[in-house]
Amino acid sequence: MANLDLLENSIPVAPIKIAALKGCEEMAKTVDNYLVQFRKEMAAHQKNGISWLGYSEDSFLIDCDCPRFGTGEAKGTINESIRGVDLFIMCDVTNYSITYKVNGYVNHMSPDDHFQDLKRIIAAATGKAHRINVIMPFLYEGRQHKRSKRESLDCAIALQELVHMGVSNILTFDAHDPRVQNAIPLHGFDNFMPTYQFLKALLRSVPDLRLDNEHLMIISPDEGAMARAVYFSNILGVDMGMFYKRRDYSTIVNGKNPIVAHEFLGDSVAGKDVIVIDDMISSGESMLDVAKQLKERNANRVFVCTTFGLFTDGLKKFDEYYEKGYIHKVITTDLNYRTPELLEREYYAPAAMGKYLASIIDTLNHDVSVEKVRSTTSKINKLLAKNRKK
Repeated sequence: MANLDLLENSIPVAPIKIAALKGCEEMAKTVDNYLVQFRKEMAAHQKNGISWLGYSEDSFLIDCDCPRFGTGEAKGTINESIRGVDLFIMCDVTNYSITYKVNGYVNHMSPDDHFQDLKRIIAAATGKAHRINVIMPFLYEGRQHKRSKRESLDCAIALQELVHMGVSNILTFDAHDPRVQNAIPLHGFDNFMPTYQFLKALLRSVPDLRLDNEHLMIISPDEGAMARAVYFSNILGVDMGMFYKRRDYSTIVNGKNPIVAHEFLGDSVAGKDVIVIDDMISSGESMLDVAKQLKERNANRVFVCTTFGLFTDGLKKFDEYYEKGYIHKVITTDLNYRTPELLEREYYAPAAMGKYLASIIDTLNHDVSVEKVRSTTSKINKLLAKNRKK
């Protein structure tokens, strides 16, 4: 593990324990395996001979559950002691595959259900944990981050609820608008980006990808993704272009103003591979339209990289666009639920985040700056140098 010297010269806050909520168990097991490995490496690396109780374990996962009554009501239970531990609670609010019964009817868990279960586990800890940290990769209600008329601000309220319940740190990935942390300015809120993992997944799944200005271009599908695209293009040393959405503000469809057209700003993409980067694929409608327009502008291959792949309208349209050659690869992280059908698609490639997440937990537990973990520029440069030698 990296940063061994940094961690060796610091003292852990308390023994780590990880509580995985329903739908997040697979990622939690991956993180746990890496964490066990990191701690064994640290124990072998220790020069001062100090051994802290609970520092190195065979597993850091705890037994917790949120059983439901026949009416659909639930309660949070933690079935082992968490007194004095540094508790990390992992929650995937997008996992709709989890079901429960309400008066005999099967109901799928919504983000609201997952958030309530998160609060139940925090409440079950009853103040006995030394510190409580919440890992919520897809920030609950993060898309509702600002008020444009008389409407609720659910994300801000949710963050305030968590800190009022005693949560010290909230960890998320690629927040739709990180400024939502202004709702809790005196508490820990960390937003991490998967840029390095995107690049690794791209190079692994597309071995002939050439990372230079003559063969590659980065595309932002809208104004909101500009910062991500600018960073990606700067670190790779390639040009960038962007689309902006023209919307029909006179009507509302499915809670938003429909997109009339995507207009392009930037140099020619003719003959170049293009990487379209964004925070999420929801229905995928706008992303697919961008990919089609890029191909109509004679782009070579279109690679789509998003942190979260929700695919709320299914995969039919993506299958169709792949067959027509509009998209070549779709890469998303494994931070949220992905259907078995998506994992089988030829055009899909995952960006593995388990090791990165384990490193974040280990660093936080030692109470040292996470900036070295957050900043992946040096790792990306090493990866690029290795790729150029190939």
